[in-house]
Amino acid sequence: MNNINSSNQEQRRFIGKLALKNCFFAAKTLLLTIFLLKYGATGVNAAPKALRPDIQIRNIINTLSISPSVRIAKDPRNNTLYYLKQNGDIYRVNLGSSNSTLVYNSNNHDVGETQGMAIGPNGTIYLVGNADLVNNQTKGIIVKGEIKSGTEQRIWSTLAKSAGYPKSKTAYDHRFNGVVVSPDGNFIYVNSGSRTDHGEVQSVNGLYPNTREVGLTACILRLPTNGKNLFLANNRATLKTAGYIFAEGIRNTFDMAFAPNRDLFGTENGPDRDMSEELNWLRQGGHYGFPWRIGGTDNPQQFPNYDPAKDLLLNPKFNAVQRGYFRNDPTFPVRPSVNLIEPILNLGPDADSYRDPLDGKVKDASVLGQNFSSFTTHRSPLGLVFDTQGVLSPEFNRDGFILSWTPGDPTGETVAGPFKDSSQDLLHLNLTKVRNTNYKLNATRIVEGFSNPIDSEIIGNKIYVLEYGGNQGIWEITMPTR
Repeated sequence: MNNINSSNQEQRRFIGKLALKNCFFAAKTLLLTIFLLKYGATGVNAAPKALRPDIQIRNIINTLSISPSVRIAKDPRNNTLYYLKQNGDIYRVNLGSSNSTLVYNSNNHDVGETQGMAIGPNGTIYLVGNADLVNNQTKGIIVKGEIKSGTEQRIWSTLAKSAGYPKSKTAYDHRFNGVVVSPDGNFIYVNSGSRTDHGEVQSVNGLYPNTREVGLTACILRLPTNGKNLFLANNRATLKTAGYIFAEGIRNTFDMAFAPNRDLFGTENGPDRDMSEELNWLRQGGHYGFPWRIGGTDNPQQFPNYDPAKDLLLNPKFNAVQRGYFRNDPTFPVRPSVNLIEPILNLGPDADSYRDPLDGKVKDASVLGQNFSSFTTHRSPLGLVFDTQGVLSPEFNRDGFILSWTPGDPTGETVAGPFKDSSQDLLHLNLTKVRNTNYKLNATRIVEGFSNPIDSEIIGNKIYVLEYGGNQGIWEITMPTR
């Protein structure tokens, strides 16, 4: 997930994009800027459509305001639904009357730009944000709002702040964003995305010579929920010694969720090269390949004979290709001598289009019986949820569901997004464990036609989808039950 450039060439990439001034407003707001800068946000607000007769859809509320909506979460104690604006505003949703109430803002929690929200089993709200510093640096901020005894009001405090670290001043500053709370409420898992597209040098015009990733980027942190004013150093060894590094080698795991068996899964968004998007089973100490393995294949820039002029997966519609970030790179870091964990294989029937690196043609992996990890390139998978309560009908019982942000082309490859794949949909994920090594999945489209869906939540047999585009609707998807 990467940024929009304001040139005319980039504007032609968007399908139903927002007005350019709205893109520039978004450009001040961290990762969602990155989404917009690569893909754009659709301005058309057509209603989504169920692809099965036993699924119903209704609009709960439209949340369009001066700040985009970025997250939706439930309080597990009472299933109260909340949504988060990028400026830190938190609204409580009244599902019965289809309205919402502003309950907290940056004056309460002191975070002005937020990207992540999760709510623990005791009702504590965790927010993840970022702050710009001098010399093109940034820092991550994690705060928590704990329930005040005898009330429903929350007392806000700082759980952790990071040291300052260098941004790349490109479309690929993913920064701190996704957060999930462990089922027992003892830990939070926080994504700190990469500062590069695919591991290339981003020196900020010489301010940070020869700098690729740094200690705080391209990793998932695990922090104790009872922490207070924890300091996250920009040093990987120091973070490991403190026990804060959970997983490495991620590009941008913008969303995570625990399955009914308490295995943790994360969505992973790929680079500007036509490499697949990932779903990963996240495990303590695992290395998920970035930047050496992406989407189940090798990043060719690590090899000394790489010639981008012969690379059939480089699409000139994309920013990193236009700017020459794919290049022969003799100083590319040596692959680490650890097992790199591969993404989950998608056996189809949907979201499995790929470009063949040998002939450049777009093909369907499941039709050809090809291994495929995990989703069509540039889909930007988000909004992962599971039927943890086991209330859905047998076909869906205890399974996963995932959204895809990016507008695609259902029949061809005319847009800077997924090819032969319309995306902007809700996928049913039927996951099967393969011994104790990994999972495989079948992905099936069940709802289509969202406007840049960005996050989801599940309450019983109802999935609530939050849109970033259009009127930023919240849609209630009623699934069949047992």
